[in-house]
Amino acid sequence: MSDKLDRLLQEIFDAHGGINRWRQAKGLASTIVTGGKLWGLKGIEMDRTPRRATTDFHRQWTQIDGFGNPDWKMRWVPEHVEITDEAGTIIAERDNGREAFGDRGFETHWDPLNLAYFNGYAMWTYHALPFLLAEPGYVVHEIPSVHSDVQNLRGLAVRFPDNVHSHTRDQRFYFGTDGLLCRHDYEVDVWANSPAAHFLSDYVEVDGFKFPTRRSVFARRPDGSPDKDFSTVTVELSEYAVQ
Repeated sequence: MSDKLDRLLQEIFDAHGGINRWRQAKGLASTIVTGGKLWGLKGIEMDRTPRRATTDFHRQWTQIDGFGNPDWKMRWVPEHVEITDEAGTIIAERDNGREAFGDRGFETHWDPLNLAYFNGYAMWTYHALPFLLAEPGYVVHEIPSVHSDVQNLRGLAVRFPDNVHSHTRDQRFYFGTDGLLCRHDYEVDVWANSPAAHFLSDYVEVDGFKFPTRRSVFARRPDGSPDKDFSTVTVELSEYAVQ
């Protein structure tokens, strides 16, 4: 890793709260309200009921309370996902969830466990970024900047380790002059390799960390620009709590 890249990563980690503080924390919880066109394409009725997402920073683990029913919860790890009721009785479960997406077509419907798997890895990734980039096995290099509405965003390309479940192995991240993550580009393997441009905004400070309260994901055109007429996912995040 070059000295220049080292300095840029240090600036990014410091802007978000510091890598040492992150490594000392156990995980993160946030209240999420979700919208966008993806869910209808997948045959899912996604209302604006707030749900509580909790993740572990140092292993791939996610729990979402209020998943499909106010008294149900979903727990995800890469090898297993389950939905349980308030008493802990299993409503549905599945091993090897990534293999269960069938033909992965653009409008192929998802069942509740497909949704649980997708939500599990996505929320884990979002909660842990950008500090994941300091962990072993992540290969990082600089790429050309992109221009946003008000500034040039510095770019990093990242190859995720084979054993980390996320949208896809190769992802791109873009950071503002303040060091905060502003844009995240990827292809969604389990959704027809759909290209996405994911924007983060309206940061708040909690226990010394900076977290976005708005995530807006758009289809990404071949030239890299976002299609603002096709909003695939929106996530409003609040009530952050560092564990």
